[in-house]
Amino acid sequence: MAQTGNTQHGSTHHTKPGTRPGATMRRTLRREAPSTIGLLVDAQDFAAMRRYRTFAFDDHTVYLQQVESLLKALAAQGVHTTVALFDPDDYAEFCAESGLDADTGASRSRFTAEIAAAGATVAYTGQRLSELIPVLVSRAVRQATWEYATLLLADLGTCADCGQDIGRAAFDRASHLLMRLLETAGPGTHHLVCSTPTENDQLLAALHTHRDTTGPARLDSAEGAEFATVLAVAIALESRGGVVVRTSAPDSPDRVHGWRLAHGALAPLTAGEVFNAYCTDADTGEPVSPESGVEYCAGFDIGADPAEPHH
Repeated sequence: MAQTGNTQHGSTHHTKPGTRPGATMRRTLRREAPSTIGLLVDAQDFAAMRRYRTFAFDDHTVYLQQVESLLKALAAQGVHTTVALFDPDDYAEFCAESGLDADTGASRSRFTAEIAAAGATVAYTGQRLSELIPVLVSRAVRQATWEYATLLLADLGTCADCGQDIGRAAFDRASHLLMRLLETAGPGTHHLVCSTPTENDQLLAALHTHRDTTGPARLDSAEGAEFATVLAVAIALESRGGVVVRTSAPDSPDRVHGWRLAHGALAPLTAGEVFNAYCTDADTGEPVSPESGVEYCAGFDIGADPAEPHH
């Protein structure tokens, strides 16, 4: 399941004597046109696709080996290739909505083009497929979380008392809290996690930042938006949201700080509460051994905060 896109170019290529110029140009175009492969990551998804007569594979392990060989071959030809997560349920829904026959390679290629444009992808740079797959799954989960959280905020409507868009106000509030948190965290490499329960799922967002001794924290804008969106859901729904920051710095143990969300503000946890949260199995409630070289610390005060929620 590979979809080839097109790129535009203005280069001129010389041909060897006896070679048709058109054939040479087509090979050049093929080499410079990007490709996308829709990957069936797990055995369950693979089994779901086997119901289609035109799906040629019958063994998931062999299929993954063939995909990896194809990726290497495309890279050897100089073709830029990305890998997207191919979901059989989404594919069946796509074909039904588009009036396509799901049992054709053309339909699979068309769906792959759609997910390449709108879904999570990973560029192939020669890494092993066993290394690429966890990154791809992580990106797909992040995107699904962000899309779900965004829909939740969009469906909240406006505040009956003040007329504000509740979702927008909550996102602005979350962005403000995130910036205050990063400003106060100081220098070092920071790993932030925000979690909050919803009616259907537990939303989780992670953010990696680094801050030198001078200047602001450096962060990925997409990760920052995803983090703020999940935090905004906790603010808007007034749910039991929490934030944890783990800071690493040279020649010192990692420090873990924690906060709970209370009335639109981040209320610091005590060191004991942070320790309990980190050293308790979330599923069983059983104690978990603390990590060596980690200090469990109270959440720090992120400073005066005039921006109170309005709904």
